[in-house]
Amino acid sequence: MTEGELDVLVIGGGVVGTGAALDAVTRGLRVGLLEARDWAAGTSSGSSKLVHGGLRYLEQLDFGLVREALRERSLILHHLCPHLARPVPFLYPLTHRVWERFYVGSGIALYDTLGGRKGVPGHRHLSRRQALREFPGLRADTLVGAIQYHDGQVDDARHTMFLARTAVHHGALAASSARVTGFLTEAGRVVGARVHDLETGEDLEVRARHVVNAAGVWTDEIQDMAGGRGSFGVRASKGVHVLVPRERIQSSTGLISKTATSVLFLIPWGRHWVIGTTDTDWSLDLAHPAASRADLDYLLEQANRLLAHPLTHDDVVGVYAGLRPLLAGESDATSKLSREHAVVSPVPGLTIVAGGKYTTYRVMARDAVDAAVAELPDAVPSSCTEKVRLVGADGYEADWNRRHRLAAEHGLHVARVEDLLHRHGSLVHEVLALLRADPDLARPLAHAPDHLRAEVVQAVRAEGALHLDDVLARRTRISITVPDRGVEAAEEVAELVAPVLGWDQVRAAREVRAYRERVAAERASQAEPDDSRADAARLVAADLRTGA
Repeated sequence: MTEGELDVLVIGGGVVGTGAALDAVTRGLRVGLLEARDWAAGTSSGSSKLVHGGLRYLEQLDFGLVREALRERSLILHHLCPHLARPVPFLYPLTHRVWERFYVGSGIALYDTLGGRKGVPGHRHLSRRQALREFPGLRADTLVGAIQYHDGQVDDARHTMFLARTAVHHGALAASSARVTGFLTEAGRVVGARVHDLETGEDLEVRARHVVNAAGVWTDEIQDMAGGRGSFGVRASKGVHVLVPRERIQSSTGLISKTATSVLFLIPWGRHWVIGTTDTDWSLDLAHPAASRADLDYLLEQANRLLAHPLTHDDVVGVYAGLRPLLAGESDATSKLSREHAVVSPVPGLTIVAGGKYTTYRVMARDAVDAAVAELPDAVPSSCTEKVRLVGADGYEADWNRRHRLAAEHGLHVARVEDLLHRHGSLVHEVLALLRADPDLARPLAHAPDHLRAEVVQAVRAEGALHLDDVLARRTRISITVPDRGVEAAEEVAELVAPVLGWDQVRAAREVRAYRERVAAERASQAEPDDSRADAARLVAADLRTGA
């Protein structure tokens, strides 16, 4: 990136930043993408794993946002990345016999209509008996009937990584562990950024005709470096989720229910249920938001209002917390702040994009790049990302149809090949090539058997992982899907990635130790009664990437 001048430099490796890099590079521009930590290390790995229109925004009469999000949901599910996303059914329990069925039913019917013909299966009304047949784990006295509808689901961290990889595939330059420490300016105009390479300690300068700040909850911090603030602020809202084993809740469908302060989701996700979410103001450490005992108590309490067999803390396998970057407004409750996005250019050469929601990342990215190229003297083509499939999408349908043959050819169970296709799409052939070259990589990880050893090698060989935490927390989800949260798997994973990343035994041992300290700190934070104590407990663990 230091060789010559870029057209657009994007700061932020979350879903909006990687989406902006893809948008810009597919317009024919020379693009750089910088991320201070790992791809999706912040908000974009801490979502509810849903691509949805936002059913609750209909109640706020925000029809434009819902229509836009549903259009993007359809694109994600059916065109852009069908290997990573798929429809998931939800049950909306009804507690009143007549008016609520009409009121909620009308809203969900409108939701389906706004979703268009190429959306997801349509909604249907259920009696109490039918609802309990779909969700036997519900308490019978909590509903008089239900409505079932569909939304979309995606592995957010892998999706964001695939966006970055697709941008690179089209010619973008991308670097993680690259922290922006200031802007280069000339005559009051931003002309690039000063960057600190956290892996080598080197300080670099990257010049660009325009810089896009897509740093999410760090937006204000990056903006301060430019010597002024935009016309909006960003406020962080903490969303906590817990995972429990799939067998603890008997159901073939997810569930959504309103609470006093947020929305409760019970979402089937592989071998687990994701239960979320909280929606509370957060003003502490942005890099490592901590879930407290109060957060876990709240989620279990809300779920147990509806479940026939109550959950306890012993059922919780994994916990994760993410921060939503909301546009600051007058409301004291973060759940009422706007999920719309905004794009501003506070100083020449700099564009800021903030707000929004995961599902509408592509629109946010497009709007940000539109604003950036408006300042460039050359004519630039319009966005084409609604037609650009992510790597792994082309050929996925054909590979899915021949999954039984792929399984037989490589000595794998067909269920294993299906899991690989859902994580890698047609790039599964890269993983299978590793198996052919080294049959030992066909073995599952000893302490995380849902993943093959080859997937760990793929994470550092082709998916940009630089640290053990990157592999265990984002390329795989071992950190939240295995009861010990990856503590036992850490050593085997380190041994596999060390030759690829050039680690010696000392470095590998340091990575294992740091990861185990991270898990211990997270467990400690989740036993603390409030945010401030949880934050202090979480920050005890060292961060190898930043040296903190």
